[in-house]
Amino acid sequence: MTSRPGITRRMATAAAAVLALATMAACGSSGSSAAKSADSSSSSASAGASGGFPVTVKADGGSVTLKSQPTRIVSLSPTATEDLFAIGAGPHVVAVDSASDYPADAPHTSLSGLTPNIEAIAKYRPDLVVASMNAGGLVANLAKLGIPVMIEPTATSLQDAYDQIDQIGQATGTSTKAATVVSGMKSQIAASVAKAGSSHSDLTYFWEVSANPYYSATSSTFIGQVVGLFGLKNIADPASKAADGGYPQVTPEFIVTAKPDIIFLSDADAADGGQTPAIAAKRPGWSAIPAVKNGELIPISGDISSRWGPRLPQFVAAIAAAVEAASAHSPAA
Repeated sequence: MTSRPGITRRMATAAAAVLALATMAACGSSGSSAAKSADSSSSSASAGASGGFPVTVKADGGSVTLKSQPTRIVSLSPTATEDLFAIGAGPHVVAVDSASDYPADAPHTSLSGLTPNIEAIAKYRPDLVVASMNAGGLVANLAKLGIPVMIEPTATSLQDAYDQIDQIGQATGTSTKAATVVSGMKSQIAASVAKAGSSHSDLTYFWEVSANPYYSATSSTFIGQVVGLFGLKNIADPASKAADGGYPQVTPEFIVTAKPDIIFLSDADAADGGQTPAIAAKRPGWSAIPAVKNGELIPISGDISSRWGPRLPQFVAAIAAAVEAASAHSPAA
């Protein structure tokens, strides 16, 4: 497993994905999305048929059985926290991890999903814990205390994101609201793609995960698949190797030579490195890059781009706006 220097808070989930490549391979890419969707649908139908609990949910990270509707939930994943509150399970959330900064009224604590403290988690007397990874033997250790754990790993596709919201809805007795949330997300995303267009193969982009050194996200990542909805070409794809998990390190010369039409800065926030459009535009050689010349240096909220929950439509809308603007500068326009 390989760490990634320079990847800060905005890409904590992406770094976790790289650190857990083996788990992701088993949960995200094996079988197929169709098989996972079938499992999700099967579990949903079972829950609906029983009219409630007990219920066994086939989550992305493994099945979990809930004897009754959970009323004390601990979330160790920022995405899961957003999912829980969006689907109406927020009143039952008694604690969230330190990385969960949205919504603002979530019961924030010093708990960690990366290095979970079993004793600290147990003090909240949860009847369900939701996490993005089985770090430190989380599942086995809490099982000894009779506490069920639901693992929802980093999504590798939009369908994964939708399925996880559905699964969390099943586990918390909020399936109806979860279905409504997913339906709304799909409609908003489809509208953004339809407005901006999905066939922009004439446009290239660079996704900046971090600078000094530069890391990017390729088309194989969740981020890359979202941007891929618009048909853009990712300049980082040729630089990727099997060991980097879709997040290759690239040189400054590589970026300048590739001349991307759009550059997305996911490290623009002050807490994430402060790589604003103004700062990036002054980098050596960047003045010749089309994205810089045309004002297509686009800051992207790290919290939104590194999560795969109910705010996905906002992420897609931001990409769509950039695509529309870049299209106006395209020779084909």
